[in-house]
Amino acid sequence: MSASGILVIAEFDGARPLAASAECLGLARRLVGSSGGMVTALAIGAGAEPGPKLIAAGADRVLHANGGDPAEYDSEHWTACAAYAAGMVRPRLILASHNSRGADLAPRLAFRLQGAVAMGCVAVELAGGKVTATRPCYGGNAREVVAIEAAPAVVTLRNGCAEALAGEDARPGEIAALDFTPPPRRVRVVGRHRDSGEDVRLEDARVVVAGGRGVDGPEGFAVLRNLAQTLGGAVGASRVPCDLGWCPHSMQIGLTGKTVTPDLYFAVGISGAGHHLAGCGGARSIVAINTDAGAPIFRHAHFGVIGDFRQIIPELTRVIANVQRTDAA
Repeated sequence: MSASGILVIAEFDGARPLAASAECLGLARRLVGSSGGMVTALAIGAGAEPGPKLIAAGADRVLHANGGDPAEYDSEHWTACAAYAAGMVRPRLILASHNSRGADLAPRLAFRLQGAVAMGCVAVELAGGKVTATRPCYGGNAREVVAIEAAPAVVTLRNGCAEALAGEDARPGEIAALDFTPPPRRVRVVGRHRDSGEDVRLEDARVVVAGGRGVDGPEGFAVLRNLAQTLGGAVGASRVPCDLGWCPHSMQIGLTGKTVTPDLYFAVGISGAGHHLAGCGGARSIVAINTDAGAPIFRHAHFGVIGDFRQIIPELTRVIANVQRTDAA
């Protein structure tokens, strides 16, 4: 039997599918179009009743593998479970989110299935059984298109590069329990430490305030956090502050970090290198704040302010807070 259809590895935040997983389902739905191909979603260790939410987001069939905490990713368990599901479904394409889980799972799964993998893609096409994927290269300064000959093709999709479908609660679909026995665990989690205390997930935030080398230390991020909290957003960073230990790597935005697509993106003290813009270039509006008038970020920003962020950000925060209080009165 030849490979066909699409398998989406779904991730959950509690009982709700991640926005990135909904985007993968939306892309899968558009790729199969009216060809009659089936979109199957795999939920591993998700909370109760994950099926209806995934069907509403675009899945034709949901395979639910019970057991385990969905918040606790286990590479051996997830790889074995996904490989087992792929053996049942025989998909031509497997989609996963390009985050820490997806980036770890995808190559393992492709090797297990003797397929091929393309990481960090921004576009995927499926025509005539042929998969082509587009992804950034040369530090985000160019894009390459790869044609994947081996089947299945395992692709991780960057956040914000596809549009989720409008939820359709009445959409018909099939829900089945996956009769899968996980392999014995060789790794045991002895403790967890959350390195980011943000209330809003960086990938889901509609406002992101990001800092670079120009914030001059961890104290600068406290200034940015005040603005982010005022706007109900999240704080991010370029690679240099993360490497210097000013902030955790979970805040890193860019080619080797997270991809964000907020409505409003503040780039504070960020020069604007291509590998950073690869992670934030999809923002609807970019506001650059920098003391260097010749910084490359100004060529990509919609609005630019030349000056010291220590003077600009607190004043901007104060003005916004006053407007919010006036509107609430």
